[in-house]
Amino acid sequence: MASTVDDLSIEYEEDGQVLVKELDKVVLSKGAWSTVIYRYREWDRAKQEYGPDKYTIRRYQKRGGEYMQKSKFNISSRDQARAIVAALERWIAAED
Repeated sequence: MASTVDDLSIEYEEDGQVLVKELDKVVLSKGAWSTVIYRYREWDRAKQEYGPDKYTIRRYQKRGGEYMQKSKFNISSRDQARAIVAALERWIAAED
């Protein structure tokens, strides 16, 4: 596990093949509880190629000097990602 939020990653390799390829990440909050959003792709064994971009938000808690994942929310599609962005933009605009 990682000791700093910047070292957190969802990249996963098995038998020399990267099965979850992390493309980007944004740290949304730091501290004892940290939140990170990732953009990634998963390896499709049948097609022998990476699938479409996916997104996930992960919450980590730091205990004993190490971050441990406590929860996650997977965004299932680009359409769902756009709907989340649209809702947030509408709510934020209403506050201005």
